[in-house]
Amino acid sequence: MAPHILDLKKSDDARDAIHYAVEALAAGKVVALPTETVYGIAANGLNEAAVRKLAALRRPEEQFHLPFAVKSGDDALDFAPDMSLLARRLARRCWPGPLTLVLPGPHPDSVVRRLSRSVQELTTAGGAIGLRVPFHPVTQQVLRLSAGPTVMTSAKLDAVRSATTAAEVLAAAGNSVDLILDDGPCRFSQPSTVVKIEGDKLQILRSGVLDEQTLKTMSGLNILLVCTGNTCRSPMAEGLLKKRIADACGCDPKQLDQTGISINSAGVAAMPGARASSQAVETMRGYEVDLGSHSSQPVTERLVQNADLILTMTEGHRQALLAQFPAAVNRTYTVARGSGDISDPIGLPVEFYQRCAEQIDEHLKWWLGNHPLLKTPNPERQAGG
Repeated sequence: MAPHILDLKKSDDARDAIHYAVEALAAGKVVALPTETVYGIAANGLNEAAVRKLAALRRPEEQFHLPFAVKSGDDALDFAPDMSLLARRLARRCWPGPLTLVLPGPHPDSVVRRLSRSVQELTTAGGAIGLRVPFHPVTQQVLRLSAGPTVMTSAKLDAVRSATTAAEVLAAAGNSVDLILDDGPCRFSQPSTVVKIEGDKLQILRSGVLDEQTLKTMSGLNILLVCTGNTCRSPMAEGLLKKRIADACGCDPKQLDQTGISINSAGVAAMPGARASSQAVETMRGYEVDLGSHSSQPVTERLVQNADLILTMTEGHRQALLAQFPAAVNRTYTVARGSGDISDPIGLPVEFYQRCAEQIDEHLKWWLGNHPLLKTPNPERQAGG
């Protein structure tokens, strides 16, 4: 029987199509779903027959096991509870998005262990598990509303090309698919990048949307310093930390990004584009740090999402940031580690800025000597996790 096709672009409300797809998956049907990369073909992991049908659609040259489409990076921990720091970093920064992570597994506590032996064999061949969080609003809703794990692979036209339209899904899978949600051509029209992670090592198994340089950037250590207006305390903290890490790495502070280490500052109430205060600029000259080109920026979701460590100047800053981004709670601390706030020197003579910089620098020394991400400032180590 020919698959049923629902054209999302002709629908005023996608909810009916979403619920139809959820019901089809629950009933053991194979459903083609749009993503930002290519069309995926999905089956309910709790239904052995549906997963076997999905596996039969894969081409002989495809050697990867069947991956899982998961709802979010947090849900990925149900599949891989022991995700390494590098894997968590890429998941936090790239998901939802065009990245498939291949991780060792499955872990004894993984939800995959609760699936049938046949499904486990099809999804964990070679002792690894593939995970992906697609970036498409309709498919994300289907995943959120579906009970049990969703197994999803791409619809392949040949050894190289994957289906990027509903018509190509038909050409690739024919009547083996029961339902197609048609949302027109996929945004990128090329597959996700498949990356294998073992500890702090990264290997690209399949090229895709994310290139090697992007992955290197996404894999690096990222630290965010936060104050109020991002013109005094946090710019000084950013400059001081860059200087200390660059000295330890034997490079110029301007070259830190090239080593996979990124240090930024922002303000919880900052206006974009303001210069560092003249007193802060003058104070930092004494540390051989140049703040002349600093431009203030507000704290954003992207900055917080990318940060491995967030250091705020006061407890108030920390609380304000976590009120907006509660998921960052385990990565956010006051720079003084609860022993007090770094007072704002704004509008005061330069000697107050100098005293503030001395306080910040002393606390940063502690972080550099004690935090596991910072106490060995080796660029290769940091980039690897």
